[in-house]
Amino acid sequence: MAKKVGIIFGQEDTFPWAFIDKVNELGKGKVVAEPVQIDKVQQGIDYGYHVILDRMSQGVPFYRSYVKNAALMGTAVINNPFWFSADEKFFNNCLAMELGVPVPKTVLLPSNTRPNDTSEKSFRNLVGPLDWDYIFNYIGFPAYMKPFDGGGWKDVYKVENADALFASHAETGQLVMMLQEEIVFDDYFRVYCLGQKYVHIMPYDPRKPFHERYVSEIKATGDERDKLLKTIHNYTLKLNKALGYDFNTVEFAVRDGIPYAIDFCNPAPDADLHSVGQENFDWIVEHSAKYAVEKANAHKAKQNNTSWGGFVKDSIAPEAPKRGKVNLKTAEEVKKATEAKKKAAAAKKKTESDKKGAPPKKGPAKSKAQTKSKVPAPAKVEANKKAPVKAKAPAKGKTPVKPKTGVTKKSPAKSAPKKTK
Repeated sequence: MAKKVGIIFGQEDTFPWAFIDKVNELGKGKVVAEPVQIDKVQQGIDYGYHVILDRMSQGVPFYRSYVKNAALMGTAVINNPFWFSADEKFFNNCLAMELGVPVPKTVLLPSNTRPNDTSEKSFRNLVGPLDWDYIFNYIGFPAYMKPFDGGGWKDVYKVENADALFASHAETGQLVMMLQEEIVFDDYFRVYCLGQKYVHIMPYDPRKPFHERYVSEIKATGDERDKLLKTIHNYTLKLNKALGYDFNTVEFAVRDGIPYAIDFCNPAPDADLHSVGQENFDWIVEHSAKYAVEKANAHKAKQNNTSWGGFVKDSIAPEAPKRGKVNLKTAEEVKKATEAKKKAAAAKKKTESDKKGAPPKKGPAKSKAQTKSKVPAPAKVEANKKAPVKAKAPAKGKTPVKPKTGVTKKSPAKSAPKKTK
């Protein structure tokens, strides 16, 4: 039975149909593709798709709930709908800093208008006014203000000073905004990343009209260019592996040779032929279809097949196996006990070796008191029948040697440990 790949899309017309055709070509009858067909959505039902490429649920809550149910049933959904529901751009910047990827200086701003069903009391934790002097000195002007979870260059403002910021902020209503430093760039790139492994770097200029943005030349040359492109490639993979996105773009603004990640939360990035151009379009279609076929072939029934990022996976501690009895010893205690056992075994081995190598019937070592007094010859010791002299306790760390008396005294057998109730 053929594996089935579906795609959910909206107004775009060039990419979805090219993707379907390419999957059917690469699938060779074993993997087939079609637009997802939805006539009902019942909870807990598998509607038969092994892979769904989701290009629309970020803007349609109905679709998002549909693909979450599909993912739960085992469909590999590209991108992970659970993660996108939790993700936003300000968090992305915070995570990038932890990963060592340069990002512009950024602060989060509360919405200008309070959310519905809230009052002044709802914001008693928010100090007003904000520390604007610190914010302005930290970010500087000009700066960019944009939604903390938006996309598509919507509601983006370039502000030249504090007055312009306040005037623009008043227009944003209930949107939570970010204020971000301007990166005056030498080069700018938009980078496609598919499957957290396929990377395509595209020169891009956001200052140009939309249809001309991908018609740009790289200004860096020679070794500097090669080093820059390699760094961008590595940063792109690092970000997408941490976030778990299988279909994403990352934008970089290059200042003084350093690529700053500007925007990398794009669950349905632009893939239209008329904007990205034929060469870029062909790469996107080829590699997205290739990855969809790979995911379909790797699909395992009734299991999670949707990708999760390193941030989530590393945050979840593996569950310890259940045991009948719990070992309450710490690692340090176990280490000490092991070392003690090793020392005891070595001491026992040395004692046995000494017994085998010592001459028979040799008397005990003389004490200092015995050395000073006259000691009868060995032949007369038995006749005198004097009380034995107590030997001094052996020095710490040395293993005492038992005197040979001709009779080997057996050590008592160790009793079995008592069972713990």
